[in-house]
Amino acid sequence: MNVKKALLIVCVIILLIILGSLVFIVFKKPELISPLPDIFSRKTDFAPYSFESLKKRQYYSSEIKMEEVLKEEETYTSYLFSYSAEGKRITGMANIPRKEGQLPVAILLRGWVDEEEYYPGKGSDKMASFLAESGFITLAPDFLGYAGSAPAFPDMLQTRFFRPITVISLLSSLDSLEKADQEKVAIWAHSNGGQIALSVLEITGRAIPTSLWAPVSAPFPESILHYTDELEDGGALVKKEIAEFEEKYDASDYSTDTFLELIKAPLLIHQGTADEAIPLDWTETLVSQLQALDKDVSYYQYPGENHNFHFGGAPLARERDLEFLRKHLSL
Repeated sequence: MNVKKALLIVCVIILLIILGSLVFIVFKKPELISPLPDIFSRKTDFAPYSFESLKKRQYYSSEIKMEEVLKEEETYTSYLFSYSAEGKRITGMANIPRKEGQLPVAILLRGWVDEEEYYPGKGSDKMASFLAESGFITLAPDFLGYAGSAPAFPDMLQTRFFRPITVISLLSSLDSLEKADQEKVAIWAHSNGGQIALSVLEITGRAIPTSLWAPVSAPFPESILHYTDELEDGGALVKKEIAEFEEKYDASDYSTDTFLELIKAPLLIHQGTADEAIPLDWTETLVSQLQALDKDVSYYQYPGENHNFHFGGAPLARERDLEFLRKHLSL
C-alpha cells in the first residue's frame, strides 16, 4: 500500500469518527437536562409587556375569518373563526345572529381551562348563546396554545402577558366584520378572563361596558402564586421563576391594581359568596378601590354561589348583564 492511499484511509477514518461524534451529541438522550417543561425563558425581555409599554404599542387590524360552521341554531350560527394578533394565528368561537343590519358585539373572555379538555367556546358558550339570542355578535378567542391558535410561548409569563394583546388585536379587527357595529362593543369575562379584561380596559382607556364574573383581581404576582399549591411540585418552579422576574422587574408595572384609575368603562361585577377559586375579599377589595376612584361600578353578591355559578345564580346574572349592556350601549 502506497503512502497516499494510507493517508487517504486515515483521513476517512478520522472523518467518520468526527461525524459519529456529532451524531451522538445531537441525538443522545439529554440525561442532565431537567425533565420539567421549559415554561420560562430567562432571555425573555419583559419590558415591552409592562402596562406603560402596552399603552404605547401599535395594534393592527387583521381579517376576522369565519372558517367553518360549528352548529346551526334557530336564531344564530356558530362558527370557528380566526384572526391575527401580531402575526400569530388566533382561533375562537363566533356566534352570528340571523338578524339583518348592524349588530352589537360582545367579546367573551373565559377563565382557565385545561388544554386537553378545551374546545372553542368552552367556558363562555352559555353566555355566548344567551347574548346571540339577544341579538349580539359574540367572539370568544381561544388564546395561544388552545384549539387552532398558534402555540404558546415557551415562557409562561410571556404567554400570560400576551393575552391582552390578543384581545386588543381582536377589537382592532372588528372593522372586518360586515355586520359588527363598532360603536356598540361590550366585554364579558369570567375568572382569569376578568384579569385580562381589566388589563385591556386600562391599556386602551376605552369605555367598553364590561361585565366581570368572579374576576381574578389580586395584584400580580399574587394572582399566580395563590394557585401554585395545586401544582405537582407545590409551585416550587413557578415561585423560583417569579422571584427571578422580580429581581429585574417591578411587578406593579404588570399588575391591574396599579392602573385602576385608567379605567373609563362602566363595570358590572358578580361574585358568589361560596366561590372556591376566587377569595371573596379579592372582589370586595376591587370594588372598594373602584368606588374610591369614583368609577362607574355596580356589584352583586350571590349567597352560596360557587365559582361557575352552578347553584342557580347564572340566569339572574345574565339578565342583569343584558339590562346593563342595553343601557350603556343604548340598545
